[in-house]
Amino acid sequence: MTGAGATATRISRRTLVSAGVAAAALGAAVEGAQAQESRSTRKRLRQSVSRWCYGSMSLDDLCVAAKAIGLAGIDLLGESEWETVHRHGLTCTMATAIGSIPDGWNRVENHDSLVRTAEQLVPALAKAGLPNVVTFSGNRRGMSDAVGLDNCVKGLKRIAPLAEQHRVTVCLELLNSKRSHKDYQADHTAWGVELCKRVGSERVKLLYDVFHMQIMEGDLCDTIRENIRWIGHVHTGGVPGRADIDGTQEINYPRVCKALVDAGYSGYVAHEFVPRRDPLTALRKAYRICDV
Repeated sequence: MTGAGATATRISRRTLVSAGVAAAALGAAVEGAQAQESRSTRKRLRQSVSRWCYGSMSLDDLCVAAKAIGLAGIDLLGESEWETVHRHGLTCTMATAIGSIPDGWNRVENHDSLVRTAEQLVPALAKAGLPNVVTFSGNRRGMSDAVGLDNCVKGLKRIAPLAEQHRVTVCLELLNSKRSHKDYQADHTAWGVELCKRVGSERVKLLYDVFHMQIMEGDLCDTIRENIRWIGHVHTGGVPGRADIDGTQEINYPRVCKALVDAGYSGYVAHEFVPRRDPLTALRKAYRICDV
């Protein structure tokens, strides 16, 4: 063949060969990363990553990267996203959400709506084989902590039997009200632990966010050790600014993660920091830091 047709054929073949080489290189890089992780990591903590922190990437691309790094799953996904992570051999480690940060269980008028959401979401999670769903206290709006606690207990007791039946853990998130979520009620570990004790269900626990609790109260390692029974899920993030969990911030994450391991923690540690540099380099480094 000669002329334009031959040129087109040569270009087409060249393009295909180049594409094949690139695909092979990517596959080899992923396999190499996986092999390196399996040889050199302890994996005493199951780690995942929060989806919203990597919004510039497609979920498929994030899953490929997470799998290569050694993560177990992706955090904070809606129902329409569960199948994507499953297809990549990962899991949704925390589903969203029963309620919202400002409007949660501390107001009795929210209870019926929250219960209806739970009645739809919890069975769906169980059917998909997923472990956790996040929920919230809600903002104070002038409400005392005692009244807010009473109301949260009443509401969560309504869905605890459902969670127990389907073996799904409802995790109430602890957030800081000092800087990030002004007026949020569940802003101290002791308040959350009292809630869990009064609900009295192994399927109602706390999402212990290290970033938020460092801002509110510090004393992270002893708090974890003393309250490990009530901690169902953990989030990371650098203080200040929810930045990378590296040497530029004030939390000693290897020590915190060792406290989790020593206390017998068996849940997930999900990275919820916003990378300041190359996102996947930061995520890979975070994985190593927490692999104690």
